[in-house]
Amino acid sequence: MNDDEYRRALATVNAAWSAAAQRWDADAFAALYTEDALFFGGRPAHSIGRDAIRAYFASYEGVIDSASLELEEQHVMTLASDCFVAQGYGVLSSRFPGNRDSRSRLRTTWIIALRDGEWRIRQHHFSGLPEKPPI
Repeated sequence: MNDDEYRRALATVNAAWSAAAQRWDADAFAALYTEDALFFGGRPAHSIGRDAIRAYFASYEGVIDSASLELEEQHVMTLASDCFVAQGYGVLSSRFPGNRDSRSRLRTTWIIALRDGEWRIRQHHFSGLPEKPPI
């Protein structure tokens, strides 16, 4: 595969992730991850495996009504013919109960692997932008 094909795979995964976020569907989110996926999100715990990742997203039910993710400045690196890393930034737009909105620009890293003919997230780490270096 070439960079364009990996970028198309990344766009497909991002669209599916945003579709799950649009209706905040924990099962739809979980289906996007491999069985053995590793996940660092906005909560302090490290979620390991699809079931833990599903529980992570379910923990936000009633807290987040919907969201979308726009990836920006993504750099793609091939790890194997069936696996690549995408790292850059993303704008997470969220809607909360009472029609309150939030936009956050985050650092993003996804490792995406081909499993059972589908591109799935194997590792997910999003974090806020530091205000200054930790020195």
